[in-house]
Amino acid sequence: MGFLGRIARMGEVLLGAGLAAGALGVWAIAPRGKTVRKKQRASDVPGVYFAHRGLHDSGSGIESDWSQATRDEREYLSVSRQLAVGNIESADPGTNSDAVTQDLATVQSGSQPASLTPENSLPAFAAACQMGYGIELDLHLSRDGQVVVIHDDDLKRVAGDGRKVSDLTYAELQQIPLSSVHGSNTGGEAINHGPVSTAGRRARHARRSPETAFVHVPLLSDVLRLVDGRVPLIVEYKMGRVLDRQLMESADILLAAYKGPYVIESFNPLVLAWYRRYRPSVCRGQLAVSFHGRISSSEQLCQAMASSLLFNWLGRPDFVAYEWHSGSSVPMKLFRALGGIPVAWTVRSRQAECEAAAMFDHFIFEGYLPSASQ
Repeated sequence: MGFLGRIARMGEVLLGAGLAAGALGVWAIAPRGKTVRKKQRASDVPGVYFAHRGLHDSGSGIESDWSQATRDEREYLSVSRQLAVGNIESADPGTNSDAVTQDLATVQSGSQPASLTPENSLPAFAAACQMGYGIELDLHLSRDGQVVVIHDDDLKRVAGDGRKVSDLTYAELQQIPLSSVHGSNTGGEAINHGPVSTAGRRARHARRSPETAFVHVPLLSDVLRLVDGRVPLIVEYKMGRVLDRQLMESADILLAAYKGPYVIESFNPLVLAWYRRYRPSVCRGQLAVSFHGRISSSEQLCQAMASSLLFNWLGRPDFVAYEWHSGSSVPMKLFRALGGIPVAWTVRSRQAECEAAAMFDHFIFEGYLPSASQ
């Protein structure tokens, strides 16, 4: 074989290797197939907008200085608070309506009164239900094995308390205010969340005096009782790189008994693999975010692979929830071309929604009020 022949042969080998690598990548990224979904009677992603951690007036995406809020953000805050006050009024007819009007006026003026609907709280979820929005929420385990709804693994950001959720019992979590209702963030008496009444489509969150009640981390069981199938849920399992089997099994017991629509998601592909094996009828989603920078460690390599959806083969997700700015990435385009469902997080304005509309079919939002259905 001459020199040119060897070059040609090397080219064939490289081309074959490239095609094999490409085929392997397509196999790794592919979603659960439509035929398999139909056979397993898997649910779909409901066609509604999902309120990120409920309709909340403090926490994720909310300006610390309300005077900097846009008109859409102030409308969002006003509606969230108005609905929360309506729930308080239903539980306490003595609430002063003039004070409610004044409170909402402070939002429109850019002033910042005490929070009524902190993120991942029952008041925030009740407000989303009343507006017809789906709800995205997050799960952790307390020290005594209770499934609680909170995003972070500690309370520093949402309550100014640096302790870990996993180091506190639920009884202890009940004594820590996320934010106060008509009061300061540090004083007051805890609201009794259970049992939660949904009579008249309103949840009774404040059975104490509105001036002294505060909101604490809720149980998943109380959230499910509150929502009661009125709107769909996106349930995110929060954990590190190791599968938390206790959280999986404890939450699954509650969700399997729940009659309302829900889907699950997680950054950890092992969560999806668990659902693939034990609950194939549940719609499952892989959370992902784009990776930028150089790869200099095994952890960064895993992050880059997760960003490229190369762990999808473990759980075969039905949808991928991707940070919306990167919806046009090659892995997301390929996933969608293969029949996967793209979900955008977290969209925070009408303009952002318009920009993301060409790349995504569903939206997780906060900070503005989209139409309830898509």
